Amino acid sequence: MEILKSLTDMNIGKKNLAVTIGNFDGVHLGHQALIKDIIDECEKNGEELVVCTFNPHPKFILTNATNFLINSYDERRSVLESLGVRYLLEFEFTRDFSTQTPAEFLDKYISVSSKVSSLYLGHDFAFGANKSGDHAFVKKYCASKNINCFLEKEFIPTSAKKASSTMIRNALASGDVVVANSLLGRPFFVSGRVIKGMGRGKTIGFPTANILFSQDRILPKVGVYESLTSYNNMTYKSITNIGFNPTFDNNANVNFETHIFDFDNDIYGEILKVELHSFIRDEIKFKNVNDLIEQISKDIKSIK
Repeated sequence: MEILKSLTDMNIGKKNLAVTIGNFDGVHLGHQALIKDIIDECEKNGEELVVCTFNPHPKFILTNATNFLINSYDERRSVLESLGVRYLLEFEFTRDFSTQTPAEFLDKYISVSSKVSSLYLGHDFAFGANKSGDHAFVKKYCASKNINCFLEKEFIPTSAKKASSTMIRNALASGDVVVANSLLGRPFFVSGRVIKGMGRGKTIGFPTANILFSQDRILPKVGVYESLTSYNNMTYKSITNIGFNPTFDNNANVNFETHIFDFDNDIYGEILKVELHSFIRDEIKFKNVNDLIEQISKDIKSIK
């Protein structure tokens, strides 16, 4: 996938461009349905799709949001590419950027390319200062520029629950990764580099990979999870603890640690991808290390 700085950067011969715009946080089932539909239409019409999004997410600029993203920006790129997106344009979102009127934004970033022939909008899409750029405005604007404008229908999964980033965040906050995964259309995952921890897991017989994760992203509820860990094109069963290691520490920083079953490779500095599949239990402060070891053994047995 090619990361663009402007629509004018593209060299696609005689093809026209179709554009869609959104945050695409999590790239959930609704996003996937939207992108699939647009790609299908592009193939029929001989157009090339460009997905336009924002980096950083507007919430970080307009509010005091923390630990908000469902996926890191790199993960978002990877998931979009897996859906067949070949071109991604990431707008740098700033305070000044947010004050643009819808017309100023479209003039400067979309109709700047004479190749743009279609603009596809999600059912709830609105942009510009005070979100004044709704579908009615965009449709009128596009008509003046001879650009086709399409409003995609809302995607409702078979569970009849709305697939939204907010619902996914709420499910993760309660530890319900099963619901989150059903709305994402894939397991929620965290990818990151393995860093050195305190080494206590190894001393008690359960070595863990301590994952360095983006502080911008959300983590599920503190606790213990059944997981799958991917490393070097292999996938392993694992158990993951998200928490503060209360048996040992009064640590203010949350840790993301994974014990990979039947695995003893030295992976410090390597990148792991950890998928969470079910919540096992809350994190507990044990009276002693032996009680902790006994509980971890039970957890692993239940997963196996």
